[in-house]
Amino acid sequence: MMHCTMDDLVALRAGEASVWARQHVETCAACRAELDALYQRVAQLKALPALRPARDRWPVVREAARGQRMRRHRTWGAWSIAAAAALAGVLLLRPSTNVRAELVQAKQQSATLEDQLQRYDVEGRVLSGRAAALVAELEDRIAVIDGDLTRRGATATGGGTGTQDAELVKLWQQRVGLMQELVNVRATRARYVGL
Repeated sequence: MMHCTMDDLVALRAGEASVWARQHVETCAACRAELDALYQRVAQLKALPALRPARDRWPVVREAARGQRMRRHRTWGAWSIAAAAALAGVLLLRPSTNVRAELVQAKQQSATLEDQLQRYDVEGRVLSGRAAALVAELEDRIAVIDGDLTRRGATATGGGTGTQDAELVKLWQQRVGLMQELVNVRATRARYVGL
């Protein structure tokens, strides 16, 4: 003997069952018991109290998000001022004829930017597709420059001819420029996810 499926029983409860299902429930005690159990489950679910939060939490969440946004703005404002001061110091105090000093300075700037990128929280930030593509392009260009620097043995501080040192300074300055662009992309185009 074929019994009603759960779909048939739900359709019966809604008043949309087939003629066969209606007739079968009248004659089959098992299906009638299952239909009664379905009615009881629905009644028990309707009898449950409605769960609502004790109070409206939106103002607390909004203030927490606003406070976090303000802290981020203050932090980036401080970094911007520090970077501008460092750049001004570099431009004012840089000796124009000492290539080796420029090389050391470019390496220090590169190391500072590397440290800044390492401290930057990338786990909780999301980049758009365009920004992610830009980050990948910048990282690829930095990798090419790193390859050139490695081939030239640029880990030491100068020591070559004036032309070689000038080329190294140029490469390191290009790397610093790309690193600065990478920091800017990560800082300005990332959006914080989570509260």
